Amino acid sequence: MKKYAFGVDIGGTTVKIGLFETSGKLAQKWEIPTRKETNGTKILPDIADSLAAKIDELGISKDDVAGIGIDVPGPILDDEIVNRCVNLGWGVFNVAERVRTLTGISEVKVANDANAAALGEMWQGGGENHQNVVMVTLGTGVGGGIISDGKIIAGAFGAAGEIGHLLVNKEETQLCGCGKKGHLEQYASATGIARRAKEVLTSSNEPSALRDIKDPDAKAVFDCAKDGDKLALEIVDFVGETLGTALASVSCVFDPEVYVIGGGVSKAGQILIDTVQKHFVAAAFHASEGAEFALAKLGNDAGMYGAVKMVL
Repeated sequence: MKKYAFGVDIGGTTVKIGLFETSGKLAQKWEIPTRKETNGTKILPDIADSLAAKIDELGISKDDVAGIGIDVPGPILDDEIVNRCVNLGWGVFNVAERVRTLTGISEVKVANDANAAALGEMWQGGGENHQNVVMVTLGTGVGGGIISDGKIIAGAFGAAGEIGHLLVNKEETQLCGCGKKGHLEQYASATGIARRAKEVLTSSNEPSALRDIKDPDAKAVFDCAKDGDKLALEIVDFVGETLGTALASVSCVFDPEVYVIGGGVSKAGQILIDTVQKHFVAAAFHASEGAEFALAKLGNDAGMYGAVKMVL
């Protein structure tokens, strides 16, 4: 039995790499810069060089490497082909085949970063002991990943799990980052929560600790809500209702056992989980009401864990 595998998480600033034992234990992790110049042509050779250096440093035989799992911030087809990745400057090409050529390791699989994070959380994180999981990542935007019977659902065009672009408000006039309007991302992301706070503070004369904070962000909103601030609680409830209702619709399509909530906003903790779950139950079809809600546990390592799980 082979002893090792690599998990590679390609981000816009750095590439996180993990050396895993095939038991699933993370043995070592390190980072290299993501060199995006010349349309990202240096990224995969840099990864291959870093893996080769680690293999040499530890005296590992390539015959002992079960494979390389990679996640990228873009849609992926057939566990191999990136279907454009604007953040890295990539068009459409076979990432897995290129890495096989560069490393001489034949088992290489590729996933979207949110999908990989979802798989990682299912495996050793907030969704552990479940096989049907939806991960929701609340950061600058809203991402998602769907795991069915322990496997990533990528969809025909690599866009499955993009719950941040569910239409939740037809009356919205401002554009989502994708160029359309009224998407979940505009309300449940850190950016959207800060925007909502600004709108509420402008439209209301209600006293609030948020007024003492210049440009209150999502963390400030949740911190004030935990202290009982009325306006902050209203904003949190709005976010919870918007997200919980959207996830009730997701359950009508996929019906997961558990929703794992991650990303920077998830640091708000139980108040976020409780509010989202309350509105989910109110909106959900009765057969789906029992879905669990949990906080993500793997943090920024989730993508590495999910990537390597694909080859184990």
